[in-house]
Amino acid sequence: MKHIACIVLALLVHAFVFGQKSKTPVAPPPPAPYFPDLGNWVRRKPEELGLSSAKIQDAIQYAKAEESTTPKDLQLAHYQTFGREPFGVAVGPHQMRGPSTGLIIYKGYIVGEWGEPERVDMTFSVTKSFVSTIMGLALDQGLIRSVNDTAYKSMAPIWVWDPQQRFDVAEQFGQPQLLNLFNTSHNRRITWDHMLRQTSSWEGTLWGKPDWADRPSTNVNEWMSKERAAPGTVHEYNDVRVNALAMAALNLWRKPLPQVIKEKIMDPIGASPTWRWFGYHNSWVIMDGVPVQAVGGGGHWGGGMFINAFDLARFGLLSLHKGKWKNQQLLSSSWYDLATTPTPVQRDYGFMNFYLNTDQKRAPSAPASTFFHLGNGTNLVIVVPEKELVVVARWVKGDALDGILKRLL
Repeated sequence: MKHIACIVLALLVHAFVFGQKSKTPVAPPPPAPYFPDLGNWVRRKPEELGLSSAKIQDAIQYAKAEESTTPKDLQLAHYQTFGREPFGVAVGPHQMRGPSTGLIIYKGYIVGEWGEPERVDMTFSVTKSFVSTIMGLALDQGLIRSVNDTAYKSMAPIWVWDPQQRFDVAEQFGQPQLLNLFNTSHNRRITWDHMLRQTSSWEGTLWGKPDWADRPSTNVNEWMSKERAAPGTVHEYNDVRVNALAMAALNLWRKPLPQVIKEKIMDPIGASPTWRWFGYHNSWVIMDGVPVQAVGGGGHWGGGMFINAFDLARFGLLSLHKGKWKNQQLLSSSWYDLATTPTPVQRDYGFMNFYLNTDQKRAPSAPASTFFHLGNGTNLVIVVPEKELVVVARWVKGDALDGILKRLL
């Protein structure tokens, strides 16, 4: 009888212990990240996601009040600024810009918008982030082995296409007939990393623009004679060199870069059919027997990426998720790790055009992990990973960045 009682007691204890364990609440799995489908982006009221409509509206009103003073006529704006540089004439298209415009994306959902987000506008140097993405894809595809390889190893000679070009002119006898981007003693030392971080000091002339003529020194005596810094030692923001990288990327892919970005990135993320990536009237080359336009890395002399705010926000959301869209890893997450690693000689710059918030210098109100795709105008794609936040702000003053984030965060 005593033995039976012990068994019963053991069963009761077992039932009590495991019954207690079964009552322990189990945290539900976090919801899957939301990614918008093609042509359909879900909007949520801020309160549905635990946010304040009033504070979001405050940020929006601030962005509207801080609209850029850049002329609406961007061709006029060019000749008031970059057009004054040596050889500064426009070689690509400009157009009229829209008003202050933006989107606020939280956890993938639209929780705020203003202006004309469907309007296709110039995006200036945000284009550089698409060039960077093209190079990340090249690394993923094995077109380059490492960003630390010299670009010279991968380059073929380039035939710049000019329907009027002749090869029987005596005055041109002995002159180079093909373009070699990296065939100088200085340029042979340049790596892909140097080009991406704008520390290459690449020397040369491309599409009628000498490297020294972009943001030239105030000392005119240095224009032609200044010795180039050793690659990797000096950060110089220079669109001629960005165009050289874009041309080098075309040499790697052997097909137009807009086709590459459309196939590999823009179509998979559900971008609209309205974006366009333009080059210059004189940036045509013969590629495998076919004339191909080499696109620019910005709007410094016109052209570059023309795109609406919704498509920029999709690109920002892809950046937030480090290259992953739904179940596809479109670009390796390791590329984003590289792109957001500070450049040793310019700590708030990663790969172009990933601007970093190192030491919270650019945006004191935002986490240090925040980064920006930034272009003239000002055009901003802000990514705040810790808050699952993406903000597109277009045609705002350059110093409005922290003001917008302060009101949102």
